[in-house]
Amino acid sequence: MDGEERERKISKIVETFRGEEDIDRYKKKIAEEIGSNKILKNSEILKYVKEEKIREVLRKKPSRTMSGVTVVAVMTSPVECPHGRCVMCPGGPTNNSPQSYTGFEPAAMRGAQCEYDPYRQVKQRLEQLSSIGHPIGKVELIVMGGTFTARPFSYQRSFVSECLGAMNEFYDCEHSNSNDSYSKSKKSKIFEDAKRINETAKVRNIGTTFETRPDYCKRDDIDDILYLGGTKVEIGVQSIYNEVLEKIRRGHTVEDSIEANRALRDSGLKVGFHVMPGLPSSDLDSDLCMFKEIFEDENFKPDHLKIYPTLVAEGTELYEWWKAGRYEPYRTEEAAELIADIKKIVPPWVRIQRIQRDIPSNHIIDGVKKSNIRQIAQDILRKRGERCRCIRCREVGHARGEPEDIDLSVRKYCCCGGEEFFISYEDTKNDILIGFIRMRFPFKPHRKEIDEDTALIRELHVYGQMLDVGKKPEGISWQHRNYGRSLLREAEDIAIENGFKKMAVCSGIGAREYYRKFDYELDGVYMSKKL
Repeated sequence: MDGEERERKISKIVETFRGEEDIDRYKKKIAEEIGSNKILKNSEILKYVKEEKIREVLRKKPSRTMSGVTVVAVMTSPVECPHGRCVMCPGGPTNNSPQSYTGFEPAAMRGAQCEYDPYRQVKQRLEQLSSIGHPIGKVELIVMGGTFTARPFSYQRSFVSECLGAMNEFYDCEHSNSNDSYSKSKKSKIFEDAKRINETAKVRNIGTTFETRPDYCKRDDIDDILYLGGTKVEIGVQSIYNEVLEKIRRGHTVEDSIEANRALRDSGLKVGFHVMPGLPSSDLDSDLCMFKEIFEDENFKPDHLKIYPTLVAEGTELYEWWKAGRYEPYRTEEAAELIADIKKIVPPWVRIQRIQRDIPSNHIIDGVKKSNIRQIAQDILRKRGERCRCIRCREVGHARGEPEDIDLSVRKYCCCGGEEFFISYEDTKNDILIGFIRMRFPFKPHRKEIDEDTALIRELHVYGQMLDVGKKPEGISWQHRNYGRSLLREAEDIAIENGFKKMAVCSGIGAREYYRKFDYELDGVYMSKKL
């Protein structure tokens, strides 16, 4: 049977599939029709399926795009952190892994496989996600590995440029399996061109996250981040107690974290904290107090949070302390109880992105070895009759059940000298979040685009299964139903009521066309509009 006949038979059977039937029965039928003794993979059938409802059934790991974006994480090449090495840090050039990574995390292994070439990493990840049925039109790029803002700016610019180039050119070379598919055209090497092309590309960079240290978030660093298309910065706070930071030789202070938080917010960027319970000189009580302070103190109040219980890995100074009996990490049960206590008090405008490092258990000498620690903590809360109200636990798609009565909600709080507004569409009865906007009235902005009459939109996000640009909503997706438009209008109205005359949006490069629909124009690094 030639390839054309094979494709015709598969397509004919796929057309009769309606999604509710037994998928395995249909896969066997396809194998019989084409005379194959091998059952086709879902990814092999997906290319013949056009209806989104059926693609949902065949799609593997649906949570990959359930939050409304396709996440692509890339690793920078191994290099020492500028301050040296923290006592718990397992990575670095001597281990041929990026600083703070063991090298065995999935993203780190993909990076090493691609020799830390950003173009190849992005292209390979897009191919993987596309092959298992995920839409890839809206990419949130995450740049990981050490202190990115401490690298020479030429490296930073080249790295991001190649990432954009891989997105811009993805559909030009997706069918090529040769090494030539990784060749970089001239247009991907010129950063300004790469940004311009990506604004209307088939694979758009709707947001970029950079990981770095609080003491490398000065004004010049932030200006570079914004120029590179950054929309979010995750800072390694680790602890808000200087005695703990000094003990682990972190090389920065809590005051650095506070100033970085303010400067990032006043520049329109989203802020994520990485925090490590169980560090030396801390205990369960002090850690719970620390998280209460993080959520309540106006110097902190992060938008996003990653909680990494301290682990003992071979080759670290902490490992030597552990061997000598000078340090003992939390047991899984202790950490789970603590995390449950933290989740109980988290504000509804914080998203707990991750709990536990993505390190294989056989590379953890001591500490929490169960990768499902988040689920264990959730089970503890459930048994207590309590629940977590973080964004991730409430967002439509992850939340159980379908929304019923959806209402507009406006929460206001003070942070870092400014005023923050968390404006959202929610089913308050079932506690399900559809989408939200983060708006800030800044305190001391340093950017020339932001004057005393300017309000900032730091984030606009609608949840549910991700839809590519221009696709009509169907199935389980809540995108493209005008929630974003309504949230934007509400934010503008609140800003006008408070005397602001201009709105500036920290927009991803590939999201600029969306804001142009509402009369926003490119204004330096922002999309702005006179109110």
